Amino acid sequence: MKLKIIAISLCTAGILWSCNEKIEEKPTVTVDTTEFDYVIDQFADLRILRYQIPGFDELTLKEKQLVYYLTLAGLAGRDIMWDQNYRHNLQIRNALERIYTSYKGDTNAVDWKAFETYLKRVWFSNGIHHHYSNDKIKPEFTPEYLTYLLKETDTELTGEPFDVIFNEKDNKKVNKKKGVDNVASSAINFYDPTVTDADVESFYAQMDKGPEGEPIEVGLNSKLVKENGKLKEMVWKSGGMYGKAIDEIIKWLEKAKDVAENEQQATTLGLLIEYYKTGNLSKWDEYAIAWVNSTNGNIDWINGFVEVYNDPKGYKGSYENIVQIKDFEMSKQMAVLSENAQWFEDNSPLIEEHKKDNVVGISYKTVNVAGEAGDASPSTAIGVNLPNNNWIRQKHGSKSVSLGNIIDAYNNAGGSGRLKEFAYDDEEIALEEQYGKLADKLHTALHEVIGHASGQINDGVGQPKETLKNYASTMEEGRADLVGLYFLMDPKLQELDLVEDWEKVGKAAYDGYIRNGLITQLIRIELGNDIEEDHMVNRQWVSAWAFEKGQADNVIEKVERDGKTFYNINDYAKLRNLFGELLKEAQRIKSEGDFKAAQDLVEGYGVKVDQDLHAQVLERNTQFKSAPYSGFVNPVLEPQTNASGEIVDVEVKQPKSFTDQMLDYAERFGFLAKN
Repeated sequence: MKLKIIAISLCTAGILWSCNEKIEEKPTVTVDTTEFDYVIDQFADLRILRYQIPGFDELTLKEKQLVYYLTLAGLAGRDIMWDQNYRHNLQIRNALERIYTSYKGDTNAVDWKAFETYLKRVWFSNGIHHHYSNDKIKPEFTPEYLTYLLKETDTELTGEPFDVIFNEKDNKKVNKKKGVDNVASSAINFYDPTVTDADVESFYAQMDKGPEGEPIEVGLNSKLVKENGKLKEMVWKSGGMYGKAIDEIIKWLEKAKDVAENEQQATTLGLLIEYYKTGNLSKWDEYAIAWVNSTNGNIDWINGFVEVYNDPKGYKGSYENIVQIKDFEMSKQMAVLSENAQWFEDNSPLIEEHKKDNVVGISYKTVNVAGEAGDASPSTAIGVNLPNNNWIRQKHGSKSVSLGNIIDAYNNAGGSGRLKEFAYDDEEIALEEQYGKLADKLHTALHEVIGHASGQINDGVGQPKETLKNYASTMEEGRADLVGLYFLMDPKLQELDLVEDWEKVGKAAYDGYIRNGLITQLIRIELGNDIEEDHMVNRQWVSAWAFEKGQADNVIEKVERDGKTFYNINDYAKLRNLFGELLKEAQRIKSEGDFKAAQDLVEGYGVKVDQDLHAQVLERNTQFKSAPYSGFVNPVLEPQTNASGEIVDVEVKQPKSFTDQMLDYAERFGFLAKN
């Protein structure tokens, strides 16, 4: 489970690569910088940032090699995410990139600039659907112009892959709306276009889910297809679907295993390799348990088919990879949350039977990202808590990480203009400027460490993807948010030396959450649209419910001033109580599998938008040049070798541009696109 900031990859090689073999994958488009510039590009509604890797130079050579190999393993699976997102993505990307690198005509023409922007947007989203709204990206050039470019560059793109760029087919990548066939109306490539909701539910209802009380994540690593009227899974594994990319991933994982920091780490990597070779989901659980318990060492990773947000039914995992270097000082400061997890559980406002008697094995680290791929790139989370399988979390614990250098990059690249436009008064602005960054960091930590680990499902109740269905993801994210919100206004944080003034930090957190949930996140959707992305939906249903339920006591006041709308919190203590009430209900819904209550909460408060307010917010936002969404290029890890081809160092460089990195990745890691 991941927390995304609104602005948080795989096979057998026939030959094992030895550490003394000369590495050929040296990028050619890098540039050194002395004064770090975080913003590297901006176009459409997107801003591309760079991030640094603090502490990399202090790693041993062996640790640097481990980071390097894990990063290449992640990038080797890059094409998997593209194909998962939409069945024609790779063919379309190939054609667009060939045009871009081959066209000799007028590159200053308006149509060409529109083509270039469209290509960059497609790169950013790993496909032709917007990374956040899930709507198909509309090009601002004509079919005739694309036909001209294809002819001028001797590039082929015909039939449905050409037509779908411009027509109304497959308009929504993921459709979780009420009252529609969510599978049939979603373009995501986890299911054949002919597969329906009913097909998916009946197929997985009959599937063996593993031992009683220890269910596997059925469907996590496969595409469900229909052949001759019969449903079957195409498993993502070596020798199966995505086998060419997975074999490349395994090649680099084998090399990473050879330079592991310790035996537990090597064993864990070995289990991951076996999982990719076999596709066996019991092996995935075995790996997840080993990974949770692999807590020694400076390097860690997230790798695999992990998050299920992109599946309207909540079964299929999107490919992702995040390579991490431990931030020792910050991890030491924040580990206190893990150590006091039972206190938070005992003092939460949940119904007693929904609380855990023994919260086990939550490890929390602040890490610095060294490389990302798949669903984690270019748009990335800021915090992650895994594994997602509930029984593993309850029996073996979980790992929570905060991506420290990613958060720093967001903070250092931002400005205060929007804050001053949408905050109610000078007091709210002052609280945000002084305490906002700390409040956000603590909310991320509480969300991941305490929130996702909190509570338990009643005996005999199925997993949320089975009981809450298309509402499972937004309900879980909202529940974890509410845990964080409830405890952000608690003096316990000051007692634990996490803050110097718990009340002011709490006020800054509440102001920011309500401001975002009811106003500022609206800049990220087009006028007339509903809110559909799970995290945005959960922020609105939490905020809107609290606003409505607190009206009798004027807890949150809606203020109209000079034609502008603001929300001002009048009573923070009462708002905390409201968050506690909603948390109790959200946990009850999960614990009891109450689909109707989840539907009423999400549809009643989280989806619909006040169109007059939306129009006003968009108009107020036109004065700002900074794009509402941000993502990242990755630093380039460049191995230095001696005369014998042995790696003697790994240097960190920054890519010259977003375009250069995308073209470089397509050339070096296009293992599926080259089919």
